[in-house]
Amino acid sequence: MLKYSIRRILLTIPTIFITISVIFFVLRILPSDPASVILGDNATPEAIQALREKLGLNTSVWAQYLHFLQSMIQADFGNSIATGRSVSDQIISLLPYTLELTLASILIAVIIGVPIGIYSAIKRNSISDALVRLFALMGISMPAFFLGILLLLVFSLKIPIFPSMGAGENFVGNLYHLALPALSLGLIEAGIVMRITRSSMLDEVNRDYVRTAKAKGIPKKMVISKHILRNSLIPVVTVIGLNMTTLISGAVLTEAIFSRPGLGSLAVGAIETRDYPTLQACLVLFCILVIFVNLIVDLSYSILNPRIRPQ
Repeated sequence: MLKYSIRRILLTIPTIFITISVIFFVLRILPSDPASVILGDNATPEAIQALREKLGLNTSVWAQYLHFLQSMIQADFGNSIATGRSVSDQIISLLPYTLELTLASILIAVIIGVPIGIYSAIKRNSISDALVRLFALMGISMPAFFLGILLLLVFSLKIPIFPSMGAGENFVGNLYHLALPALSLGLIEAGIVMRITRSSMLDEVNRDYVRTAKAKGIPKKMVISKHILRNSLIPVVTVIGLNMTTLISGAVLTEAIFSRPGLGSLAVGAIETRDYPTLQACLVLFCILVIFVNLIVDLSYSILNPRIRPQ
């Protein structure tokens, strides 16, 4: 297990290197000049040149790239053009809000999606199964921002139970403000988890080991919990890992809808103000988060299915 984990962790290093390199060169090959875009059409050539020197754009691309890699190693993203503050300080202060929103959404999706998916598989072709599949289809088809707006209209304006914006000032207030944003993302993810759990459970039911367990007289509940469910969780974990990109992008819109602080709001503000250092840092961090989650998913395979470890 330890060797398997170390090997997987080491494989993430070139992945992160390639990812941040792609982000750097994509931003550099854009047709517009960042300094000209930031200062606007009425800027003088002297002002544009001064900003280019400040941003380090007056050197060659390869010199910029080496400086970029050095800064990444030191976790130094420079200063924001819009605010003048350190980008790293802004990210450190806002990252917990995005992480708690994403983790709360996953927790809601798992708590709702897995049990209902199991129940739907056990009650296959019943009325309750049809209702579960209908709910799952609605969740998959509904955009996160649309559900967020509906929850905001109903539970903040029509029935003022939850706050419509902000993040709270203490632990209880933070959870109170987190409820609607997490539900808007978690319910949609729950629909996907339901479908995958149900489908995976039905695939495992017809396996030879299940028939053997039943032939030995093992109780049905034990067969489901000890054998079928554990093997069914591998596709579920895979889907949750693959949907992390969707959750992070959904968090960007959700934070904007609920006026919630976070990396999503920071990235949107950077786009509006043409704050390239901040935008570049947000893109790098989003990619690293996705890679890190995929690493966790990969390591969880070896726990759910030990046969994967020697491969």
